[in-house]
Formats: sequence, C-alpha cells, structure tokens
Amino acid sequence: MADALRIVVIGVGNEFRHDDGVGWAVIARLKEHSIGRSSPGSPLRSSSGDPFPPGTVLETCDGDPGRLLGLWENADLAIVLDAGHAHPPHPGRVHRLALDGTRPVQVGTTSSHGLGLGEAVELSRVLGRLPGRLVVYAVEGADGTLGTGLSAPVAAQVNALARSVVEEIERYRSGRPEDVP
Repeated sequence: MADALRIVVIGVGNEFRHDDGVGWAVIARLKEHSIGRSSPGSPLRSSSGDPFPPGTVLETCDGDPGRLLGLWENADLAIVLDAGHAHPPHPGRVHRLALDGTRPVQVGTTSSHGLGLGEAVELSRVLGRLPGRLVVYAVEGADGTLGTGLSAPVAAQVNALARSVVEEIERYRSGRPEDVP
C-alpha cells in the first residue's frame, strides 16, 4: 500500500474525568513518538524505525458523534482509543474491535459517554461515512469521576496501547490488517 493512505488515530474522552482520559493519554504518547522523541530502542519504534506515515493524523475528541464522523471520514484506516465499561468490570482490560466499513456494529462494551461509540459508528455507516477500516481499542476504566490522572490499571495500558496503534498501522500498510497477535 502506498504512503498516500489517509490514516487517523483518535483518542476519545475527557482528560478531566480520570480514566475517561485514556484515549487522550495514548494520543499524547503517540505524538511524542511522531516527533522523534522515542529512542531507537523504544517499544514504540516501528519495525522500520520510521515515524508514522506521511499524513497520519493524531487527534483528540470529546466523543461528539458529528466530530468523530468528520475526523474519520474518507480515512483508509481509523483507529479509535476510548474508555469503556463492561459487566463484570476488569479495569485495565483492553477490548479490540475491527470493522471493514461495511458490516453493522454490535459492541459488547459501552462507551463512557452519553451516546456510545457504537451509535456513532452505526450513524456513520448509515450515512456512508465510515472509514475503509475502523479499529477500536476500548480500555475498561476504574474511575470516571471528576479529576485528572489515570487509575493504576488504566495507566499501565498506555504504552501497550500506543505500541498496538503502531503495529496496527504497520499491519495495515503491509496488507495484513487481520494479522493480530
């Protein structure tokens, strides 16, 4: 696949509601990587050692469905990072969901926002505005109260999620989007 791909990585949430800020924390970590602050031995270094492909967009969003649709519209690959809830809860557990842009979505976890990410995805599908491939990483949170800072189980996932994003992009660019460990 050519470097002309449009890739967007979106951290969804609110950094002032503790674990709801996990998406924003991962985007901050990825921005460090994209400007070359990661050392050659860094776990965020891609296999080629290069930063993200040209045109890769790293954004944060409060979860507004209209803004999400606008951010991922016309993207070849969109990766969304968000906090989520599941029953029974396991704070820090990561869920991955991948859609090829044509299938309806059924999400087992719910977003920490009023209108869930699943509804935004479905609205985008109905409007014909889904990206070519959408990958969602949802981290189960422990604390959604007002305040800053992530709980220990969620904070422990930030570097691993950042690495997962780098690997997701590498797999997509190499033509192996389903090759997940």
